[in-house]
Amino acid sequence: MRFGLIGYGLWGKHHAEAIVKAPGAELAAIACHSEETARRARERFPDLPVHIGYQKLLADPSIEAVDIVVPNHQHEEVGVAALKAGKHVLLEKPMALSVDACDRLLDAAKAAGKVLTIGHEFRLSTQWGKLKELIAGGAIGRPLYANVSLFRFPYRQGSGGWRYDRDKVGSWILEEPVHFFDSVMWYFEELGDPDRIVSFGNGRPAPGVKGNEAAMAHNFSTVMHWPGGAYAVITQSLAGFEHHHVMEVVGTEGSIRTWWSGAEDRTREPSFEIKVQRAGAAKPEKVEAAASGELFELDMELCLAVDAFRQGRPIVTGEEARKRILVCLAAERALAEGREVKLDFARV
Repeated sequence: MRFGLIGYGLWGKHHAEAIVKAPGAELAAIACHSEETARRARERFPDLPVHIGYQKLLADPSIEAVDIVVPNHQHEEVGVAALKAGKHVLLEKPMALSVDACDRLLDAAKAAGKVLTIGHEFRLSTQWGKLKELIAGGAIGRPLYANVSLFRFPYRQGSGGWRYDRDKVGSWILEEPVHFFDSVMWYFEELGDPDRIVSFGNGRPAPGVKGNEAAMAHNFSTVMHWPGGAYAVITQSLAGFEHHHVMEVVGTEGSIRTWWSGAEDRTREPSFEIKVQRAGAAKPEKVEAAASGELFELDMELCLAVDAFRQGRPIVTGEEARKRILVCLAAERALAEGREVKLDFARV
């Protein structure tokens, strides 16, 4: 399957390598934002067409699928254009910056009859995915509570500083916390959708931030509640060091705790552990898993994307990803207004 890659920044370069390694995939062309990134792409892939702008890539009828790795505010524009051009689309998270934009992407995919899958690659992790396997297999009974914590170094600026521009990034809640909302809602799938959310945040002033408001706070915590009493606490600090991620899930018959640590988020040499305490067991058991991390998960995502596109079945549906955007936006509103916000997932 011939893939076009749109975006060759720091993360886009990793996507290019993942496409090259994926069985059944061929990297056919790259579209870049600037001459600088185009130069780097041509140095790495001298035999490939490298374009400035994405229009020529989308006009190539031989390209069947497009991997979109652009700043958040461009996800809707480029995703809709790719679908209208008749391409299958792998779109990096977050799906879009608004629920309406998500709906336009869903409508474009339906009209084109093409697959739209969203890059919530945590689900493909040997570590975070193992928690879903344990929970679905009844290891801890019915989920009651989850705690997700990330302590890390500040975000990278991104090309042109887009990740520090409120209009372009959307918010820092839409960066990594969108993964955590996806994970917890996936783990708690049997409980249905959450019904309300409340948030808290603060932090030191962030140099260079445009639109330095609550949703761009260094420290962010939220509590998401389900009908029936289950709830999840999600916390992120961008004022830390290195990259340290903890996930804990408690159920009616046991609990799971896992952690991941690395000098940075994109390491292939992390430290990590998974332990599960089952009902009646004298002590927790350590669960073995292969090394995890976003580079490993990206490789898996591109491998699975080929089959997903061929079979007409997304890895993560746009409908699911839309719900995560709705929750992130509700968390922003709860933080800005200092109140609990009800969640309504209806699509009119």
